[in-house]
Formats: sequence, structure tokens, C-alpha cells
Amino acid sequence: MNRSELGASLKRSHNCCQAVLLAFEDKLPYDKESLLMLGSTFGSGMGGMMGTCGALIGAEMVLGILSKQTRGMNPVSRKLFQTFEEKCGASRCIDLKGVVTGHMLCSCEDCVKNAIEAVDDQLGSLS
Repeated sequence: MNRSELGASLKRSHNCCQAVLLAFEDKLPYDKESLLMLGSTFGSGMGGMMGTCGALIGAEMVLGILSKQTRGMNPVSRKLFQTFEEKCGASRCIDLKGVVTGHMLCSCEDCVKNAIEAVDDQLGSLS
């Protein structure tokens, strides 16, 4: 099972942010419990569906930790965001789920997969 499939599998028992964080557990300097707490408030995205998708938030967290940049804007963050939006069609949970339009753009499992793949792409560009 690859990392994005692992994330989709983890989504069955965790929120989107937690699923992304846990999919990278082997690369992150935090234990499982800490990752679960870190991602716990991002179920249904930021602000209860009104803001950024939880999977994208988790991906940005992973990228921030693994890129080891501690100051300023991380240049790969913008590319990760753009890649996610291109694959999913939006970045806000409410838009992704089609709450207003009645047309879902991307399922939670696909958001998790796309977020993980976007992280992997950006990590590859750092090497």
C-alpha cells in the first residue's frame, strides 16, 4: 500500500487532517498521539467547513516539518496549495463537498490522497 492509499484508509477512522499527518508518521518527529492531537480540530476543515480543507492543512503541516524551514514563507507551500486546488477543484471544505452547489468536487478520501501526493511532489523538488 502506498502512502496516499494509506492516508485514504486512515480517513475511515480519523479526520482528513489526521489521516494526512498519520500517513507521514514514519517521517515525522512526533508520536501518533501528538499527531492525532495536532490534527484533531481540523475535522470538516478549518472553521467547520468554512475554511481550508483539513487534508490540505495536514499536508502543509507535514511539508513545514519536513522542509525544515523555520522562518519566512516556505516557497514550496504555494506550489503545494496550487497542486491541491488543481487536483481537487477548490481548497475550502464547503466548496469541495458542494454544500452550496449540490455538486461535490472531491471526496474526503480523494482530498487526502491528493494532499499526500502533493506533499510527495514538493518533497521531491527539495531533494
